[in-house]
Amino acid sequence: MAGPAGRKSSASDDGRRVLALEREAVGLVDLMPDLLMEADRIAATVAHGIHGRRRAGPGETFWQFRQYQSGEGAHLIDWRRSAGSDTLFVREREWEAAHTVYLWPNLSPSMRFKSHLSKVSKQQRALVLTLAATEILVRGGERVALLGLTQPSANRRATQKLAHTIVAEGADALEKSLPASDKLARFSSVILISDFLDPIEEVREAIETLGAAGANGHLIQVLDPAEETLPYAGRTEFLSPDGSERWVADRVEGLRERYVDRFLAHRAAIQEIAHRIGWSFLVHHTDRSASEPLLALVAHLSGSGAALRWKGTDVGDPGK
Repeated sequence: MAGPAGRKSSASDDGRRVLALEREAVGLVDLMPDLLMEADRIAATVAHGIHGRRRAGPGETFWQFRQYQSGEGAHLIDWRRSAGSDTLFVREREWEAAHTVYLWPNLSPSMRFKSHLSKVSKQQRALVLTLAATEILVRGGERVALLGLTQPSANRRATQKLAHTIVAEGADALEKSLPASDKLARFSSVILISDFLDPIEEVREAIETLGAAGANGHLIQVLDPAEETLPYAGRTEFLSPDGSERWVADRVEGLRERYVDRFLAHRAAIQEIAHRIGWSFLVHHTDRSASEPLLALVAHLSGSGAALRWKGTDVGDPGK
């Protein structure tokens, strides 16, 4: 009797899982048009708020003239520019070597949390950050891929294609809270967007596995402000992300100090892991502007090798 009963239970679990994935996929389809519009708006705002990291290197686009330095080859001299001057000039081209950036947003059940302190869920914000980062990077001439799902591309429609992949395949592939190990191009970058609330050993294994490939890494921890402060009082019921478990605290305010201490210790451990292997780490709360972590991310990427060839100038605070 145990065998058939077990098979029946397994089939029932599989059925519920399929229905849950279908509901999640439908939810993503409904959300995606608005999220794409928001991501495009944020990308445009951030683009106006950053200086490009243009530099000399192999390419076809003229960048600037500079004075000829003793010891350089005569073939580098631009004789037309130098003809009307007593100074010899060299024509420099702009660096155009595209950088590859892999993105991975956590779409697991824990990311669906939204408290009364925020207007959006962690999942919605993770998707907006992923799509906006894609748009910024592609506009900057970089190749972008969804970690484990797509091939690197610099196509101007990369953001729409990435959104389509998330809707078509992401409900299953991205439902894990941490990415599976994947082969990354050496000297590329990887951006992980998650709440990183898994056991610290699991977080360490995932990060170190990706770091072993030689890629630069950037972690964006997306949190609802309530997760950090536990702003509840009295008898409070807590549910697990999938709703299968519940726990009731009679006086939740009495737990706040210990909760916050453990929460901050967990974050500090993640930050130590990231910094030890040379990765960046930043925290973003869902009640704040999505442009804030993107500006910080652009700065980190520029420092780690991405060219981000923006031609615009700073026009003010992009967070306003």
